[in-house]
Formats: sequence, C-alpha cells, structure tokens
Amino acid sequence: MQRAGRHGRQPPEGGPMENGVGQEPGTPEPPGPAAPRAPRSRPRLVFHTQLAHGSPTGRIEGFTNVKELYAKIAEVFDISPTEILFCTLNTHKVDMQKLLGGQIGLEDFIFAHVRGETKEVEVTKTEDALGLTITDNGAGYAFIKRIKEGSIINRLQTVCVGDSIEAINDHTIVGCRHYEVARMLRELPRAQPFTLRLVQPKKAFDMIGQRTRTGKSPGEGRVASGKETLRLRTQGPAVLEEGPSPSEEEAARRVDDLLESYMGIRDSELASTMVEAAKGSPSVAQLAQGLDSVLGEFAFPQEFVAEVWAAVSHPKGDKE
Repeated sequence: MQRAGRHGRQPPEGGPMENGVGQEPGTPEPPGPAAPRAPRSRPRLVFHTQLAHGSPTGRIEGFTNVKELYAKIAEVFDISPTEILFCTLNTHKVDMQKLLGGQIGLEDFIFAHVRGETKEVEVTKTEDALGLTITDNGAGYAFIKRIKEGSIINRLQTVCVGDSIEAINDHTIVGCRHYEVARMLRELPRAQPFTLRLVQPKKAFDMIGQRTRTGKSPGEGRVASGKETLRLRTQGPAVLEEGPSPSEEEAARRVDDLLESYMGIRDSELASTMVEAAKGSPSVAQLAQGLDSVLGEFAFPQEFVAEVWAAVSHPKGDKE
C-alpha cells in the first residue's frame, strides 16, 4: 500500500500558475506582502481490510481510534460494529500475537473477526486461578487471549483462545474493560459452579486457510521498528509516528508479561504506556505517582510498580 502524497505535483517557481494566479513566464510578481502559506495537508492514509472468515477486500480511512476503526470496517461490509469481536494484522487466523492494538503499520492489512456461535460453559473453581489471560478490543468486548496449560479452563475443551466473554452467571460484562473482567473471575468463590457465556469468532471455510496476504511474506506480522505507524489514542486524534525501537519493544514485552502474572490480563498498549512513564521516572515512587495520575483505575500493587520500573530502567536478557 502506498501512502498518498502530501501535495500534488507543483509547477516550477515563477511559472504560469504560481500562487494560483495566471502570469507570463518571467513576469515579476507585483509588490506587496507575501501571501500566507496554506497549511500542509495531512497524508491520506488508506488501509485494506477483510472479514477474517472470508470476504472481498475493502478500503478504510479517516478513523482516529479503535471504535471509529470498527465503525469504518462495519460500514464497508454492511454489518453492525457490535458484530466485530477483535481484529488481527496481516493474518486471518485467531493469532493472539497479531492482535490489533494501539498501533497500525502503514502497510498492515486488517482482518476483522466477527461474532460466530454462542455457547455456555459451566465451570467449578477448584483453584484460585482459572488459568485465563484476558484482553479486550478497546470497544467493549473482553476475550480470552491465553489459556494456561494444565489449568481449570484448559481442561474444558469447549473454551478456546479468541472466545469473547459475554456474561458471567447471566450478568453481562459487555462494555467492561479486561481488568474488570479478570477481577470478577478472581473474586468468584471456590467450589461453587458458575456459568460463562462465550461468543466464538466466526469460523472460516477450509479454503480460506490457503489465502495469503498481498505483497507481504508470512513473517511480517508485526510492526517493524523504524517504520511509520498510526498510533490510535483513547482521547484525541490519531498520530503518525515512528515505530518503537527494539529496546522499547522488549521493555513493553516484559511489562506485558508482568501484567499477566499480577493481574491476569495482557495489553500491549497499556504496557507501552507504562514503559513511557517509567522512562521518565527516576524512582519507583515517582513512577507510582505518575501511574496513579494516568491509570488510577488499575490500582497497581507497589511490588508490581517496582518490577515495572526495574524492567525498564535495568533491562535484563530475554527470559525465553
């Protein structure tokens, strides 16, 4: 995909259409104050999209956040935005490593995973942890990003990665953030059965598995460092910026791992935000104050904040 240019081709300076006024070549401009320059137009960013279970290719543009992105995709395919569970970049598969987060590379292809079958599962909490990692799509749906091997949920074959959690014991959780859902699940009493109502992504036909992306090789699923990306923000307009450096990506990955171990959630955009805050904090105490002012609803424990600051300020080698 090519980015549209900021300006069309301009005639040479002093040419017959300079400043929109017809002139003979070589004729000097009349004296007077210079006309103010027109503001530079923003680049026209156009992205390609498909429904993950199979569809024609659509084109979307003009969005500044995830909700607007979903609305644009829904408009292209004549569906409701609430039908979209989540999006992946450059793959139609339910690949949690390719989830669309807060950044989209300018050459990324967006696949929208829509609502499929609804199912109800009865679970008995025999341990404190269910073995679920929760994330959300930024537009009201929380879904399962990871299932721990050997866990309670892992023993239930009907529960899958990518399933959206629609209700817990008939109490709808649509519109809740992932950390709220994780907290509800942690607070459920042991030895008492409860019911999860799940919505799985619509499944593709077998032939769809053979589809490949246009113009990219299979290894290019994530945003590459140093390339321009569109950063989507919860508030304010989207911003075109350089991609994260390798060290920033590694720090964000470590913080995302800490989020999973402490809170049962994964959120790459939240992890990146915390890395930015930690880079500007000379101490754990100042990082805690900064996080409280920006992310107070999370109520991070002190030991978690200390580990985040250490992960960013004193990086270690890759654990894996």
